[in-house]
Parts: sequence; structure tokens; C-alpha cells
Amino acid sequence: MHIKDIDLNLLRLFDVVYRTRNVSRAAELLDLTQPAVSQGLTRLRLLIKDPLFMRAPGGVQPSPKADRLADAVRSALSTIEQAFNESVQFEPLQSRKTFRIHMSDIGESRFLPTLMMGLRESAPGVRIETSALPANTIGDALDSGRIDFAIGFLPTVKDTQRVQLLKDRYVVLLRAGHPFVQKFKRRKKSGNALLEDLKQLEFVAVRTHSDTLRILQLLQLEDRLRLTTEHFLVLPAIVRATDLCVVMPRNIARGFAQEGGYAIIEPAFPLRDFTVSLHWSKRFESDPGNRWMRQSLLALHADA
Repeated sequence: MHIKDIDLNLLRLFDVVYRTRNVSRAAELLDLTQPAVSQGLTRLRLLIKDPLFMRAPGGVQPSPKADRLADAVRSALSTIEQAFNESVQFEPLQSRKTFRIHMSDIGESRFLPTLMMGLRESAPGVRIETSALPANTIGDALDSGRIDFAIGFLPTVKDTQRVQLLKDRYVVLLRAGHPFVQKFKRRKKSGNALLEDLKQLEFVAVRTHSDTLRILQLLQLEDRLRLTTEHFLVLPAIVRATDLCVVMPRNIARGFAQEGGYAIIEPAFPLRDFTVSLHWSKRFESDPGNRWMRQSLLALHADA
């Protein structure tokens, strides 16, 4: 027997007869006549080559083969029903859906704490998986459903739906006792004079955050780069322990500065202003789960 030979309605019929142990009762629940149910069972018996149900006092008794099939049939029907129901509605309190989101490590520190706190109340069974994909693969990953959303400054990601989450700019984070900070406070330089003074500094950068590297290139500060790492969130500890400094988003830098031990300087960098957006595929625009998560992310960001 091949799966193509099975009518889904025969599996529904089998499931109801198995649960009720009664052909007449099954007919009522399925809104069919008793002869129609009997004919359906006959077709299924011929396909499976097993009697499936035998007459018994008060109804029918399943065969050993029917007992073995029952759980698998019920699980399959439940999975199909759930899939169709999710296409028309999304119940966050009951859902155990996994949402996959592209974001960098610095994006994780900015968005995940608030998101997970919100989900704990509104959708406790929902799961989040994050990953950092190469920018040139994000569009295809969204369209294929490999990821559901992408969050970040992604100017090269085209042909997606998007909404702005926040505006930010790049600044320089240094340790509070850095000699440059004391000099800056005394002289209060700005504009081109401050940009020129940056040549006195030594920098640490993140390989995967190309925008910060591009800024250093445009300012001809590449020879002042002393350390390149893979992850952004290790940088504050390095900055605090050394005279190295880092170009990073102001919103994140302020969080570190509030803890004490850091100073922020805001030169008029080229390319310093940028926008962080939420991206998703047009293919999933009307998906209820996708729509619910989009609304949740926007609401949580507005609250924050």
C-alpha cells in the first residue's frame, strides 16, 4: 500500500470509529449515514489488508493492527489540523512556535532582554532562535522561511518589508580615565579639529561590523587599529582595562557609560547616523504568527 492510495477522510473515519467503538455513533459524529461509514471501513480494510474492527457487545472491538495504527493516525490528523488552524489564527498563550531572527551580538544585547521579558507574559511557550547571517544571504533566508525576521542596519538587504525601530549614531567609547578624555574636556574641540585629534587614539574593532571599519577607513585611521575581534560585547571590558577605544552605536555605549568607568565622545563621523529596522518577507506578510510577532516587537520597542 502507498500513501497516495489513502483518502484523508478514511483516516478521520478510522479515528472516530476507534475512539467511539461504535459505527452508529461514529456516523453521527461525522454527519454520515451508517452505510456510508460501513462502506468507508470496507475500503480501508481492503487497503490495509486487515479487518481493523470486529463486532463486539455494544459496538466494535479494534484489531491489534488498529491498535498499532491509532496513535499514529490521531497524531497525523492533529498535526494537519493544527497547520490549517495556524494559517487563519495565532494564539500566543497556547503557541509553541519557534521564531528565528537574524541579529548581531550587539543587536541581541539591545533587543533580546526586552523581548524575552515581554514573551514571558504574553506567549510563554514561544521560542526564539537568533543567528547572524551574512548580509547577502538575509533576503533569501527570509523568503525561504529559514528565518522569520532580520533586525539591524541592513542597507544592502533589498526587496523586503521593513519598519524602522530606532535611529542611532556611531560614537567613541573610552575608559573614563583615558588621557584623551581629560584633554577633550579642557579643549572642547569639535568638528574637523576633533576628527584630526582621533589620530592620537588607538582602536579596537569588530570584524563583522563593517560600518565601523568603514568609518576608520574613511578617516584614514586604519593604522591606528590595534585589535580586531569577532564579537562586539567583549569590547567594553577591553576598553575599560586599556587605552584602546571603540567606535560603536550610541544607544549601546550609553548603557555601558551608565555603569560607570566609561566616557563617550561624539565626533562628526562620516556615515555616523544609521537606522535600525525590522525586516520580513513579503511572502509571510499575512501569516498570523508573523504578524503577531511584528506587532509585539514594535510594541515592546515603543515601550522601551
